Amino acid sequence: MAIRPKNDIVEIFGYAPDDLTQTSRVLWNLGACPFISKSCTKTNHDQTIVYGTCSVTTAFGDCIICPNRFYEKNYATLRKVATDVFGNDLELFLFDQFISLRDSIDDCIVALGHNSGREVKLATQLSMDWVLARVRGGELVQYVGVEVQSIDITNNYRDTWHSYKHLTEATEIIPKSCHGLNWANVHKRLIPQLIRKGLIYSRSHFVPSGLYFILPEIVYRKFEDIVGADVPLVRERAPDVLTVHTYSLSEPVQHGQQRHIVPKREIRFKLAEFSRRFITGSYLPTGEDMDNAVRRVLGVT
Repeated sequence: MAIRPKNDIVEIFGYAPDDLTQTSRVLWNLGACPFISKSCTKTNHDQTIVYGTCSVTTAFGDCIICPNRFYEKNYATLRKVATDVFGNDLELFLFDQFISLRDSIDDCIVALGHNSGREVKLATQLSMDWVLARVRGGELVQYVGVEVQSIDITNNYRDTWHSYKHLTEATEIIPKSCHGLNWANVHKRLIPQLIRKGLIYSRSHFVPSGLYFILPEIVYRKFEDIVGADVPLVRERAPDVLTVHTYSLSEPVQHGQQRHIVPKREIRFKLAEFSRRFITGSYLPTGEDMDNAVRRVLGVT
């Protein structure tokens, strides 16, 4: 079998990229995501190639780069949030299921999101990833927001992907991937967006449990580089509390099988404290660090 590079693609259509079993290659041919049972949404710019890339290697371990990867086992991560907020007695339905059963169900949880009905969008041009809403007797009783984030890549893995696409038993070497991870997006986009959405949820009369955030453990560590790893934790849910669920990939498995996502951390803290630390920049590089960086680039003292 081909020698794989250190900088590599980890999963394509939910399986190891060098998996030549029929189970894996059927999904390549269909361009189908096994986690949402729909077409894969990871394409090139003109949508002529469906890449199906779920995760890649990083200096810190294998990392998920597609949010749909979190929806394995029939959206188990969302069901975990629903149980934490609403208890074990209510069933969670995707929107299409709810519509078909609404006349026979008096009390349930309905998931509204990109793969279920449609995302909830606001006039502020903010789109909420998921809203898990409790509906009883045809009325909205309560809901909770759930944001699901992976991480974007920089550069590309094009040559590596094509090598796996045309892989045979005779292939000897897979070229190194050129991807990196867009860590700058953590402070430029992800944290500000999370704070804004958390504030909106905290002002609703129907959201007693605040906002939940699902992401890779590796990515959350980058959040901690900015806001610190010592944000004071709280135990109780509240409108102004952010609950974080982090996940990692399980160990590699044999071909024909899928790795699973493994829960790593479940933590809660006040959104205001998270926001304060981001705004004040207490854990960002200092002005002196910036001065020295400019000197290094200029080659002066």
